[in-house]
Amino acid sequence: MGDEERVKLSVGQEQLSKGLQTVGRAVAQRSPLPITSNILLETDGETGGSRLKLSATNLEIAITTWIEAGVDQPGKVTLPARLLTEFVNALPNETVTLSVKPAGHTCHVKAARFEADIKGMDAEEFPRIPTADEQPTAEIGAGLLKAMIEQVAFAAAADDTRPVLTGVQCTFRDNELTLAAADSFRLAIRSGSLGGDSGGDFSIIVPARTLTELSRILPERAGDEEVSVAITVTPNRSQVVFQAPNLHVISRLIEGAFPNVKQLVPNKFQTTVTVNTADFLKAARVASFFSRDNSNMILLDLNPQVEGAQSTNGAALTVTGAAAEVGENHGDLDAVVVGEQMHIAFNARYVADVLGVIQTPQVDLQLTGPGTAAVIRPSDPAADAGEYTHVVMPIQTAH
Repeated sequence: MGDEERVKLSVGQEQLSKGLQTVGRAVAQRSPLPITSNILLETDGETGGSRLKLSATNLEIAITTWIEAGVDQPGKVTLPARLLTEFVNALPNETVTLSVKPAGHTCHVKAARFEADIKGMDAEEFPRIPTADEQPTAEIGAGLLKAMIEQVAFAAAADDTRPVLTGVQCTFRDNELTLAAADSFRLAIRSGSLGGDSGGDFSIIVPARTLTELSRILPERAGDEEVSVAITVTPNRSQVVFQAPNLHVISRLIEGAFPNVKQLVPNKFQTTVTVNTADFLKAARVASFFSRDNSNMILLDLNPQVEGAQSTNGAALTVTGAAAEVGENHGDLDAVVVGEQMHIAFNARYVADVLGVIQTPQVDLQLTGPGTAAVIRPSDPAADAGEYTHVVMPIQTAH
Protein backbone atom coordinates (compact mmCIF):
# COMPACT_ATOMS: atom_id res chain seq x y z
CA MET A 1 0.00 0.00 0.00
CA GLY A 2 2.98 2.26 0.61
CA ASP A 3 3.51 2.79 -3.14
CA GLU A 4 0.01 4.24 -3.42
CA GLU A 5 0.70 7.11 -1.02
CA ARG A 6 2.37 10.42 -1.81
CA VAL A 7 3.13 10.73 1.91
CA LYS A 8 3.12 8.01 4.54
CA LEU A 9 4.58 8.05 8.03
CA SER A 10 4.02 6.87 11.58
CA VAL A 11 4.58 8.75 14.81
CA GLY A 12 3.79 8.38 18.52
CA GLN A 13 0.51 10.00 19.58
CA GLU A 14 2.04 11.70 22.60
CA GLN A 15 4.91 13.20 20.60
CA LEU A 16 2.60 14.34 17.80
CA SER A 17 0.17 15.91 20.26
CA LYS A 18 2.98 17.81 21.98
CA GLY A 19 4.41 18.97 18.65
CA LEU A 20 1.03 20.22 17.43
CA GLN A 21 0.47 22.14 20.65
CA THR A 22 3.91 23.74 20.35
CA VAL A 23 3.50 25.05 16.80
CA GLY A 24 -0.20 25.74 17.34
CA ARG A 25 0.74 28.89 19.22
CA ALA A 26 1.72 30.47 15.89
CA VAL A 27 -1.42 29.48 13.97
CA ALA A 28 -3.38 32.46 12.65
CA GLN A 29 -6.75 32.86 14.39
CA ARG A 30 -8.30 35.27 11.90
CA SER A 31 -6.44 35.80 8.67
CA PRO A 32 -7.27 36.74 5.07
CA LEU A 33 -4.85 33.93 4.10
CA PRO A 34 -6.73 30.68 4.92
CA ILE A 35 -3.67 28.45 4.71
CA THR A 36 -2.16 30.17 7.77
CA SER A 37 -4.89 28.41 9.78
CA ASN A 38 -3.14 25.17 8.82
CA ILE A 39 -0.06 23.37 10.09
CA LEU A 40 2.61 22.24 7.64
CA LEU A 41 3.71 18.62 8.15
CA GLU A 42 6.88 17.76 6.28
CA THR A 43 9.27 14.81 6.44
CA ASP A 44 12.80 15.92 7.18
CA GLY A 45 15.07 14.48 4.52
CA GLU A 46 18.16 15.98 6.12
CA THR A 47 18.22 13.25 8.76
CA GLY A 48 17.41 10.34 6.50
CA GLY A 49 13.69 10.75 6.87
CA SER A 50 13.64 9.91 10.58
CA ARG A 51 11.90 13.10 11.71
CA LEU A 52 8.63 14.91 11.09
CA LYS A 53 8.85 18.68 10.84
CA LEU A 54 5.82 20.69 12.02
CA SER A 55 5.50 24.39 11.18
CA ALA A 56 2.92 27.13 11.67
CA THR A 57 2.90 30.88 11.09
CA ASN A 58 0.58 33.85 11.41
CA LEU A 59 3.02 35.94 9.34
CA GLU A 60 4.27 37.72 12.48
CA ILE A 61 5.68 34.69 14.26
CA ALA A 62 6.59 31.25 12.91
CA ILE A 63 7.27 28.17 15.04
CA THR A 64 8.92 24.99 13.80
CA THR A 65 9.56 21.82 15.80
CA TRP A 66 10.78 18.33 14.95
CA ILE A 67 9.63 14.97 16.35
CA GLU A 68 10.82 11.41 15.75
CA ALA A 69 8.87 9.55 13.06
CA GLY A 70 9.03 6.48 10.87
CA VAL A 71 8.84 7.62 7.25
CA ASP A 72 7.73 5.16 4.56
CA GLN A 73 7.08 7.77 1.90
CA PRO A 74 8.51 11.32 2.29
CA GLY A 75 6.51 14.41 1.41
CA LYS A 76 4.51 17.26 2.88
CA VAL A 77 0.95 18.41 3.42
CA THR A 78 -0.88 21.18 5.30
CA LEU A 79 -3.84 20.33 7.52
CA PRO A 80 -6.29 22.48 9.53
CA ALA A 81 -4.62 23.09 12.88
CA ARG A 82 -7.65 23.03 15.16
CA LEU A 83 -9.28 19.87 13.78
CA LEU A 84 -6.00 17.94 13.53
CA THR A 85 -4.95 18.90 17.06
CA GLU A 86 -8.33 18.06 18.59
CA PHE A 87 -8.44 14.68 16.84
CA VAL A 88 -4.87 13.72 17.75
CA ASN A 89 -5.35 14.80 21.38
CA ALA A 90 -8.38 12.51 21.63
CA LEU A 91 -6.57 9.45 20.26
CA PRO A 92 -5.20 6.69 22.50
CA ASN A 93 -1.48 6.73 23.24
CA GLU A 94 -0.66 4.48 20.30
CA THR A 95 1.22 4.82 17.01
CA VAL A 96 -0.50 7.26 14.64
CA THR A 97 -0.17 6.75 10.91
CA LEU A 98 -0.67 9.57 8.42
CA SER A 99 -1.00 8.96 4.69
CA VAL A 100 -1.85 11.17 1.73
CA LYS A 101 -2.91 9.83 -1.68
CA PRO A 102 -1.32 11.32 -4.83
CA ALA A 103 -4.59 12.90 -5.94
CA GLY A 104 -5.77 15.72 -3.67
CA HIS A 105 -4.66 16.81 -0.22
CA THR A 106 -6.77 14.64 2.08
CA CYS A 107 -4.79 13.00 4.89
CA HIS A 108 -5.88 9.67 6.37
CA VAL A 109 -5.07 9.64 10.10
CA LYS A 110 -5.33 6.38 12.02
CA ALA A 111 -4.51 5.13 15.51
CA ALA A 112 -5.75 1.85 17.01
CA ARG A 113 -9.46 1.64 16.08
CA PHE A 114 -9.87 5.35 15.32
CA GLU A 115 -9.41 6.83 11.86
CA ALA A 116 -10.36 9.96 9.98
CA ASP A 117 -9.92 11.69 6.64
CA ILE A 118 -8.89 15.32 7.08
CA LYS A 119 -8.95 17.66 4.11
CA GLY A 120 -5.86 19.82 3.73
CA MET A 121 -4.41 22.33 1.27
CA ASP A 122 -1.49 22.34 -1.13
CA ALA A 123 1.74 22.55 0.86
CA GLU A 124 3.33 24.62 -1.92
CA GLU A 125 0.97 27.48 -0.99
CA PHE A 126 2.19 27.58 2.61
CA PRO A 127 4.21 30.74 3.37
CA ARG A 128 7.95 30.21 3.22
CA ILE A 129 9.47 30.12 6.70
CA PRO A 130 12.99 31.56 6.71
CA THR A 131 15.89 29.67 8.25
CA ALA A 132 18.85 31.14 10.09
CA ASP A 133 21.79 30.49 7.82
CA GLU A 134 23.92 33.18 9.43
CA GLN A 135 26.11 32.73 12.49
CA PRO A 136 24.13 33.32 15.70
CA THR A 137 24.34 36.85 17.06
CA ALA A 138 24.40 35.58 20.65
CA GLU A 139 23.68 32.61 22.91
CA ILE A 140 21.97 32.54 26.30
CA GLY A 141 20.74 29.91 28.75
CA ALA A 142 17.09 28.99 28.19
CA GLY A 143 16.21 29.23 31.89
CA LEU A 144 17.68 32.73 32.15
CA LEU A 145 15.96 33.91 28.96
CA LYS A 146 12.59 32.58 30.17
CA ALA A 147 13.00 34.39 33.51
CA MET A 148 13.94 37.64 31.76
CA ILE A 149 10.94 37.46 29.44
CA GLU A 150 8.54 36.71 32.30
CA GLN A 151 9.79 39.75 34.23
CA VAL A 152 9.54 42.15 31.30
CA ALA A 153 7.07 41.23 28.53
CA PHE A 154 3.90 41.85 30.59
CA ALA A 155 4.78 45.56 30.82
CA ALA A 156 4.46 46.08 27.05
CA ALA A 157 1.45 47.98 25.75
CA ALA A 158 -1.61 45.89 24.86
CA ASP A 159 -2.91 48.23 22.13
CA ASP A 160 -1.04 49.31 19.02
CA THR A 161 -1.57 53.06 19.29
CA ARG A 162 2.22 53.27 19.47
CA PRO A 163 3.47 50.07 17.79
CA VAL A 164 6.96 50.21 19.32
CA LEU A 165 5.44 49.92 22.79
CA THR A 166 3.81 46.59 21.91
CA GLY A 167 7.34 45.21 21.63
CA VAL A 168 10.27 44.46 23.90
CA GLN A 169 13.53 46.24 23.24
CA CYS A 170 16.41 43.74 23.20
CA THR A 171 19.78 45.41 23.56
CA PHE A 172 22.96 43.45 22.88
CA ARG A 173 26.10 44.96 24.36
CA ASP A 174 29.28 42.88 24.59
CA ASN A 175 28.33 39.83 26.72
CA GLU A 176 25.07 41.24 28.10
CA LEU A 177 21.46 41.23 26.94
CA THR A 178 18.98 43.77 28.32
CA LEU A 179 15.23 43.51 27.79
CA ALA A 180 12.98 46.55 28.29
CA ALA A 181 9.22 47.00 27.90
CA ALA A 182 6.97 49.96 28.66
CA ASP A 183 3.48 51.30 28.26
CA SER A 184 2.35 54.72 29.43
CA PHE A 185 2.19 53.67 33.09
CA ARG A 186 5.10 51.29 33.76
CA LEU A 187 8.53 50.21 32.61
CA ALA A 188 10.36 46.91 33.18
CA ILE A 189 14.09 46.39 32.56
CA ARG A 190 16.02 43.15 33.04
CA SER A 191 19.64 42.35 32.19
CA GLY A 192 21.33 38.96 31.90
CA SER A 193 24.66 37.52 30.84
CA LEU A 194 25.12 36.01 27.40
CA GLY A 195 27.09 32.85 26.78
CA GLY A 196 29.70 34.87 24.91
CA ASP A 197 30.38 38.22 23.27
CA SER A 198 27.58 39.41 20.98
CA GLY A 199 30.17 41.29 18.97
CA GLY A 200 28.26 44.52 18.86
CA ASP A 201 26.20 47.21 20.54
CA PHE A 202 22.73 47.39 19.02
CA SER A 203 19.02 47.05 19.79
CA ILE A 204 16.05 45.38 18.14
CA ILE A 205 12.35 45.48 19.05
CA VAL A 206 10.64 42.06 19.23
CA PRO A 207 6.82 41.80 19.56
CA ALA A 208 6.01 41.04 23.20
CA ARG A 209 3.59 38.32 22.05
CA THR A 210 6.45 36.50 20.34
CA LEU A 211 8.59 36.48 23.47
CA THR A 212 5.67 35.39 25.65
CA GLU A 213 4.99 32.42 23.38
CA LEU A 214 8.72 31.61 23.25
CA SER A 215 8.94 31.51 27.04
CA ARG A 216 6.00 29.08 27.21
CA ILE A 217 7.43 26.51 24.80
CA LEU A 218 11.16 26.85 25.42
CA PRO A 219 12.61 23.76 27.14
CA GLU A 220 15.03 24.60 29.95
CA ARG A 221 16.80 21.24 29.92
CA ALA A 222 17.45 18.45 27.42
CA GLY A 223 18.22 15.39 29.52
CA ASP A 224 20.89 16.42 32.01
CA GLU A 225 22.04 19.38 29.93
CA GLU A 226 20.81 22.95 30.30
CA VAL A 227 19.43 24.17 26.99
CA SER A 228 21.22 27.03 25.27
CA VAL A 229 19.29 29.33 22.94
CA ALA A 230 21.01 30.73 19.86
CA ILE A 231 19.68 34.17 18.83
CA THR A 232 20.22 35.23 15.23
CA VAL A 233 19.31 38.67 13.91
CA THR A 234 19.07 38.74 10.12
CA PRO A 235 21.51 41.13 8.38
CA ASN A 236 18.71 43.48 7.30
CA ARG A 237 17.41 43.60 10.90
CA SER A 238 13.90 42.58 9.81
CA GLN A 239 13.68 39.24 11.64
CA VAL A 240 15.07 37.39 14.64
CA VAL A 241 15.42 33.62 15.03
CA PHE A 242 15.56 31.79 18.37
CA GLN A 243 16.98 28.27 18.05
CA ALA A 244 16.91 25.51 20.66
CA PRO A 245 17.07 21.72 20.22
CA ASN A 246 14.25 20.69 17.83
CA LEU A 247 12.72 24.15 18.03
CA HIS A 248 12.94 27.30 15.89
CA VAL A 249 10.94 30.45 16.62
CA ILE A 250 11.13 33.18 13.98
CA SER A 251 9.65 36.63 14.42
CA ARG A 252 9.38 39.83 12.49
CA LEU A 253 10.86 42.87 14.19
CA ILE A 254 9.09 46.15 14.92
CA GLU A 255 10.52 49.26 13.30
CA GLY A 256 10.76 52.54 15.16
CA ALA A 257 12.53 54.33 17.98
CA PHE A 258 12.04 52.89 21.47
CA PRO A 259 11.97 55.39 24.38
CA ASN A 260 15.28 56.07 26.13
CA VAL A 261 14.59 53.86 29.13
CA LYS A 262 17.55 55.12 31.18
CA GLN A 263 15.99 58.59 31.28
CA LEU A 264 12.75 57.14 32.66
CA VAL A 265 14.30 55.56 35.76
CA PRO A 266 14.48 57.92 38.81
CA ASN A 267 17.82 57.90 40.62
CA LYS A 268 17.08 60.01 43.71
CA PHE A 269 14.56 58.97 46.35
CA GLN A 270 12.98 60.49 49.46
CA THR A 271 11.67 57.23 50.91
CA THR A 272 12.72 53.59 50.60
CA VAL A 273 10.59 50.71 51.88
CA THR A 274 11.93 47.17 52.30
CA VAL A 275 9.16 44.62 52.74
CA ASN A 276 8.49 40.90 52.36
CA THR A 277 7.58 40.28 48.70
CA ALA A 278 4.89 37.64 49.30
CA ASP A 279 3.25 39.67 52.09
CA PHE A 280 3.17 42.81 49.94
CA LEU A 281 1.71 40.85 47.02
CA LYS A 282 -1.02 39.34 49.19
CA ALA A 283 -1.94 42.72 50.69
CA ALA A 284 -2.14 44.30 47.22
CA ARG A 285 -4.38 41.51 45.91
CA VAL A 286 -6.70 41.63 48.93
CA ALA A 287 -6.96 45.43 48.68
CA SER A 288 -7.82 45.12 44.98
CA PHE A 289 -11.01 43.20 45.89
CA PHE A 290 -12.32 46.38 47.53
CA SER A 291 -11.00 48.83 44.93
CA ARG A 292 -12.52 47.32 41.76
CA ASP A 293 -15.18 50.04 41.67
CA ASN A 294 -12.65 52.77 42.43
CA SER A 295 -10.35 52.61 39.37
CA ASN A 296 -8.56 49.64 40.98
CA MET A 297 -6.74 52.14 43.18
CA ILE A 298 -4.94 51.04 46.36
CA LEU A 299 -3.38 53.40 48.88
CA LEU A 300 -0.01 52.94 50.58
CA ASP A 301 0.68 54.70 53.88
CA LEU A 302 4.39 54.73 54.79
CA ASN A 303 5.47 55.60 58.33
CA PRO A 304 9.21 55.53 59.06
CA GLN A 305 8.67 56.15 62.78
CA VAL A 306 7.19 52.77 63.77
CA GLU A 307 8.83 49.91 61.96
CA GLY A 308 7.05 46.60 62.37
CA ALA A 309 4.05 47.96 64.26
CA GLN A 310 0.87 45.93 63.92
CA SER A 311 -1.93 48.48 64.27
CA THR A 312 -3.70 50.15 61.35
CA ASN A 313 -2.89 53.61 62.66
CA GLY A 314 0.76 52.94 63.34
CA ALA A 315 2.04 50.30 60.91
CA ALA A 316 5.21 50.93 58.97
CA LEU A 317 3.32 50.05 55.76
CA THR A 318 -0.46 49.93 55.38
CA VAL A 319 -2.13 48.89 52.12
CA THR A 320 -5.74 50.06 51.74
CA GLY A 321 -8.43 49.25 49.22
CA ALA A 322 -11.76 51.05 49.31
CA ALA A 323 -14.85 51.97 47.32
CA ALA A 324 -17.83 53.90 48.64
CA GLU A 325 -20.30 51.25 47.50
CA VAL A 326 -18.58 48.17 48.98
CA GLY A 327 -16.46 49.19 51.96
CA GLU A 328 -12.75 49.20 52.69
CA ASN A 329 -9.87 46.97 53.73
CA HIS A 330 -6.57 47.67 55.53
CA GLY A 331 -3.54 45.40 55.47
CA ASP A 332 -0.67 46.15 57.88
CA LEU A 333 2.79 44.92 56.98
CA ASP A 334 6.12 44.68 58.77
CA ALA A 335 8.55 46.85 56.84
CA VAL A 336 11.65 48.98 57.13
CA VAL A 337 10.84 52.52 56.00
CA VAL A 338 13.74 54.92 55.59
CA GLY A 339 13.11 58.57 54.72
CA GLU A 340 9.99 60.70 54.77
CA GLN A 341 6.45 59.72 55.66
CA MET A 342 4.35 59.33 52.53
CA HIS A 343 0.84 58.59 51.27
CA ILE A 344 0.74 57.30 47.67
CA ALA A 345 -1.75 55.51 45.41
CA PHE A 346 -1.17 52.90 42.70
CA ASN A 347 -3.16 50.72 40.32
CA ALA A 348 -3.40 47.40 42.20
CA ARG A 349 -2.82 45.31 39.07
CA TYR A 350 0.42 47.09 38.24
CA VAL A 351 1.76 46.46 41.74
CA ALA A 352 0.63 42.82 41.79
CA ASP A 353 2.06 42.15 38.31
CA VAL A 354 5.58 43.14 39.27
CA LEU A 355 5.53 41.54 42.73
CA GLY A 356 4.39 38.30 41.12
CA VAL A 357 7.57 38.01 39.02
CA ILE A 358 10.15 39.00 41.64
CA GLN A 359 11.74 35.87 43.12
CA THR A 360 13.65 37.37 46.05
CA PRO A 361 12.14 37.16 49.59
CA GLN A 362 12.21 40.95 50.00
CA VAL A 363 11.56 43.84 47.68
CA ASP A 364 12.49 47.52 47.76
CA LEU A 365 9.93 50.22 46.95
CA GLN A 366 11.74 53.52 46.25
CA LEU A 367 9.75 56.76 46.16
CA THR A 368 10.51 60.35 45.22
CA GLY A 369 7.08 61.75 46.00
CA PRO A 370 3.34 60.92 45.84
CA GLY A 371 3.06 62.30 42.30
CA THR A 372 6.20 60.91 40.68
CA ALA A 373 7.30 57.53 39.37
CA ALA A 374 8.24 54.83 41.89
CA VAL A 375 10.85 52.10 41.49
CA ILE A 376 10.36 48.48 42.58
CA ARG A 377 13.33 46.12 42.53
CA PRO A 378 14.65 43.03 44.35
CA SER A 379 16.17 44.17 47.65
CA ASP A 380 19.02 41.63 47.61
CA PRO A 381 21.26 42.28 44.60
CA ALA A 382 23.44 39.32 45.58
CA ALA A 383 20.55 36.89 45.08
CA ASP A 384 20.06 35.12 41.77
CA ALA A 385 17.59 37.67 40.48
CA GLY A 386 19.65 39.45 37.85
CA GLU A 387 19.53 43.18 37.33
CA TYR A 388 15.81 43.96 37.45
CA THR A 389 14.20 47.39 37.67
CA HIS A 390 10.51 48.18 37.47
CA VAL A 391 9.13 51.72 37.28
CA VAL A 392 5.44 52.37 37.94
CA MET A 393 3.49 55.64 37.84
CA PRO A 394 1.25 56.46 40.83
CA ILE A 395 -2.38 57.53 40.63
CA GLN A 396 -2.97 61.17 41.48
CA THR A 397 -5.28 61.65 44.49
CA ALA A 398 -6.82 64.62 46.26
CA HIS A 399 -5.53 63.34 49.60
